[in-house]
Amino acid sequence: MYRTFARSRPALMLRRLRGRFGMAAPRVTVRAHIPWHWRALVTILLLISVISLVSWVYVVSSGYTGRDKTTTEQELSGLRNRVEALETEAEHLRAIGNGSEASLQIERTAQQKLGEQVKRLEAENSSLREDLAAFENLAAGEVKNRTVSIHRMLVVPAATAGDVCRYRFLLAAPVSRSDHEFKGQLQMVATVQQGGKTVIVNIPDAAAPDTRKFLVSFKYFRRIEGTFTLPANAVLKKLEVRLMQGTTVVASQQVTV
Repeated sequence: MYRTFARSRPALMLRRLRGRFGMAAPRVTVRAHIPWHWRALVTILLLISVISLVSWVYVVSSGYTGRDKTTTEQELSGLRNRVEALETEAEHLRAIGNGSEASLQIERTAQQKLGEQVKRLEAENSSLREDLAAFENLAAGEVKNRTVSIHRMLVVPAATAGDVCRYRFLLAAPVSRSDHEFKGQLQMVATVQQGGKTVIVNIPDAAAPDTRKFLVSFKYFRRIEGTFTLPANAVLKKLEVRLMQGTTVVASQQVTV
């Protein structure tokens, strides 16, 4: 009886159900059913999005590349123009500065020369006033001064030993002898300190090659200016000026430094 049931139709159906829904049944995945047209629409939208994104990236990248290149070239061109303009302006300002500096230098030089000229004129004016005062004194004492005389003697010693000394004095003749021209020569005797000893120096020296500059001639007056050089390591202490006529001393004056 058991065998008859196992072979019966109900038994076969039962075994099929167990094989399908039992422990040995195959696994089944449950998915929501989506119509095909929705799937197609989603696929098309995805494709459109991808194409749009790719197109946008291409356009943006192309735009940036072109725009950056153009902008860079324009900026470089503008910078070059600006640099050229600044260089031109700098050159112009440099030229103005150089011109101004040159003008200032010329002005300083002119002012310096003018100042030196003013000093010379002031010194000359002072000398002329001194000469005028000397003439007034000569005119007042004409009775006493019957011969040529030396006045207003000034000696500027050397700044350092063995350097150049300067001298200045005025020669004057009495008015009563104004019709006669005096001719003579100058001789100076310098007393110097050299090596701890007192030394007498004659100017000009007897061995001097040219003594013509010490010859003098005048009618009324003559201002004498000049220089002489001291021996090495010598310091001037006193200077005597002698006005000679032949071998005769007609006038003399000395100054102690």
